[in-house]
Amino acid sequence: MMYRKEKGSRVIENYNIYQYSKKELFMLIFQGIIFCTFFGFLFYNSLIGVLLLLPFVFIYVKGKKAEYIHKRKWQLNTEFKDALLSLIAALNTGYSIENAFHQALIDLRQMYGEGSLIIPEFETIVNKIYMNQNTEDILSDLGERSDVEDIKNFAEVFRTAKRTGGDSIRIMRSTEKTISEKIEVEREIQTLISGKRLEAKIMNIMPCGIICYFRISSPGFLDPLYGNFLGVFIMTAVLAVYYGIIRVTKRLTDIRV
Repeated sequence: MMYRKEKGSRVIENYNIYQYSKKELFMLIFQGIIFCTFFGFLFYNSLIGVLLLLPFVFIYVKGKKAEYIHKRKWQLNTEFKDALLSLIAALNTGYSIENAFHQALIDLRQMYGEGSLIIPEFETIVNKIYMNQNTEDILSDLGERSDVEDIKNFAEVFRTAKRTGGDSIRIMRSTEKTISEKIEVEREIQTLISGKRLEAKIMNIMPCGIICYFRISSPGFLDPLYGNFLGVFIMTAVLAVYYGIIRVTKRLTDIRV
């Protein structure tokens, strides 16, 4: 029996390419406009300054794609680990490799709900198996499309084991253990640097806080920096340095396995 895909679910052709949903795109554009409005009035005290900063909305929206891609790959890798556990359990009860994928899909349907990435992938795997396609080719395709190192490595080792008559269960256990350890290490790293990331965010907010403080507590103190060429030049330089510092601190605190 071939599985039909659930409504709204689809296999992702390339995990390195992210297409925003209408809701995501609207929210990101809205956030970008808010940021540009805030910085435009804070650094230039002018609607013209806001308009000049609006092109950065597109930079903001484009820059968020890398974060979304990483999160999606992380989700797929985590769910793939659970899928391997289901495959191992099915193989231990005597299922063949092909039927084990069928049984694992049943388990995954009970484990995950809407929004899962692994269920559409396993639906495709099961359908292709029923169409007599090679399991190793199907897994290699998943590895290439996802560009997730653990999945690609598993596909290669699985292909070798299938051709040489290796122990598939042992390979799956080894891969599942490796993925679990990597996920645990990354979680520990994120926990360790969460404090530093919070400190970096506070330090990034401080310059804006200082400017806001002067504008509220001492009206007119910063007026020489607004409405004239020299002031615009100085504030633009400050804003450029500020943006560069934010990018550097983000890279320093964005540690991944």
